[in-house]
Amino acid sequence: MTLRPIITIPDPVLREVCAPIEKVDDDVRALADDMLDTMYDAPGIGLAASQIGILQRMFVLDVAKEDAPKEPMVFINPKIVWSSDELNVYQEGCLSIPEYFEDVERPAEVTVQFMDREGAEQEIKADGLLATCIQHELDHLNGKLFIDYLSKLKRDRVVKKFTKQAKLSGKL
Repeated sequence: MTLRPIITIPDPVLREVCAPIEKVDDDVRALADDMLDTMYDAPGIGLAASQIGILQRMFVLDVAKEDAPKEPMVFINPKIVWSSDELNVYQEGCLSIPEYFEDVERPAEVTVQFMDREGAEQEIKADGLLATCIQHELDHLNGKLFIDYLSKLKRDRVVKKFTKQAKLSGKL
């Protein structure tokens, strides 16, 4: 397994729309394993392929409680096919926007279709933290970030802060 560097804002790759994965093979499974290792190392509970510079429609999650056994999940070509009218607010963070957290309102429940690590078609209904994470990571695959749900003032302030940090560190 390989730990991959996580891309942070303002890198434009985070705004790219990811392409579907044509077939699930050993390369895709190896990428999923690398993504899980990278996510656990960060530490985080979700990671989209675009966050490591791979513009493919895949993300990984593990929303198991800290003291519980790991429950890694791999979502390939995910698609939300239903979402509830009821909304939930969770404080979200993102490995691509380190140490920044804000409340975001999203549908409380979703049904998602996807392929798993073996390429088998799956459909699950999710609520709570899992539903929020699925929506957050799926947004990444569409070039959207959780800060896009914030007011323009808050969003601009965050982007400005990270752009300044990137310039100071020589990344821009």
